[in-house]
Amino acid sequence: MKTTLLSNENNVVKFAMDFTAEEFDAAVVKAYQASKDQFTIDGFRKGKAPRSIIEKHYGEGIFFEDAINSMFQEAYPAAITELDLDVIESPKADFSEIGHGKPLTVTITVAVFPIVEIKDYKGVEVEQLEVEVKPEAVENEIKSMQKRNARVVVAEREVKEGDTVVLDYAGFVGEEQFEGGTAENQELVIGSGMFIPGFEEQLVGAKAGDNVDVKVTFPEEYHAEELAGKDAVFHCTVHEVKEEQLPELDDEFAKDVSEYDTLDELKKSIEERLEKYLKEQNLNEAKNDAIEKVYAANTVETPKNLVEDELDSIVQELDRNLRYQGLGIDQYLQYVQKDMAEFREEFREDATKRVAIRIILLSIAAAENIEISAEEMDEEMKEMAKMYNVPEEHVRNMIGEANMSYFAKDMKVKKAIDLIYDNAKVTMVKEKTVAEEPAEEPAADAE
Repeated sequence: MKTTLLSNENNVVKFAMDFTAEEFDAAVVKAYQASKDQFTIDGFRKGKAPRSIIEKHYGEGIFFEDAINSMFQEAYPAAITELDLDVIESPKADFSEIGHGKPLTVTITVAVFPIVEIKDYKGVEVEQLEVEVKPEAVENEIKSMQKRNARVVVAEREVKEGDTVVLDYAGFVGEEQFEGGTAENQELVIGSGMFIPGFEEQLVGAKAGDNVDVKVTFPEEYHAEELAGKDAVFHCTVHEVKEEQLPELDDEFAKDVSEYDTLDELKKSIEERLEKYLKEQNLNEAKNDAIEKVYAANTVETPKNLVEDELDSIVQELDRNLRYQGLGIDQYLQYVQKDMAEFREEFREDATKRVAIRIILLSIAAAENIEISAEEMDEEMKEMAKMYNVPEEHVRNMIGEANMSYFAKDMKVKKAIDLIYDNAKVTMVKEKTVAEEPAEEPAADAE
């Protein structure tokens, strides 16, 4: 098969796939072999009739459609790979005269990912925050580590905020005990907000062995309708009061919770980690600001099918996230009282913008002749393997050979973003300038 590019205008490509007569006849034989068992011809056992007899009985072209479909399924992906086309819709095909002993030409017309002229993508002005790790940020990290390593011990004293209380309770509305309002040896952290508003505060000051009547009013929008807005009392018995016992912040603490020998070394490592994180965060924010300015400077038409594909991705991403929480997209839509069409419409503007930005970035990559080498792709996969702590082969299999061209395009997008940033006028600042809203013009006096 020979592939020939015929035209590439206005993001519509036309190309020809030329098959020799021998290739076409071989495909016809293959189609006959695959479907001959479906034919019953008098004088022949089922599946044993020669091709010439079947063609004479049903017509010369009985196997042409299957032959052409088979050729197309193999040749079309190879052709778009050879021509390096990023198609965005199903192709339209025109065929030359078809017959035994004749070559076949299939002319394809298909829309491709738009590459357009982008202006003002060099020299954009952006502000980037300087990296400053404040001492209190390090101290907060240390305190979090201290709290994570705290012990919970019994306290022989009255309950105070932050304590854990072990209690029994039984809830009543009037004289009637209600379902679901009873528990034994329940642990409750005072101040956690896990119980009905006003419940936890009334346990402050109690001691182990005390009986406390906690009076509350259920919220008007409480999930159990029979209790919503009702006054209730919980008869509580406090069994234990527990408090957190924090470890001392010293060198021994550092040895216990980290690979460092001293508390100062641990603090230094936290400072370096925070500095690295903030540097990367501030850099990404500056890059995003630069992209936003290039987006604002260019008007890009977004093909409808690309926007629909992006909406599909948004729906799939939400569905994946919901499934981690034991839900699904259908349950979510019921909860927000929307159907799928309304949900998609809500995100259409965001999807359109995402598509426009991708068009901008890939168009810049094309204008700047950005290419991705096999070595760069290998290095990127190594970094991904390191990031997710999996073998490199696992990453390669996860991407799949069929998607390597899309993987390369994603790398081109990253390079285009870096190019915009590298050519931007970046001002390092301690605080970003907040854009002022334009002042409203005074209304004209009525005559």
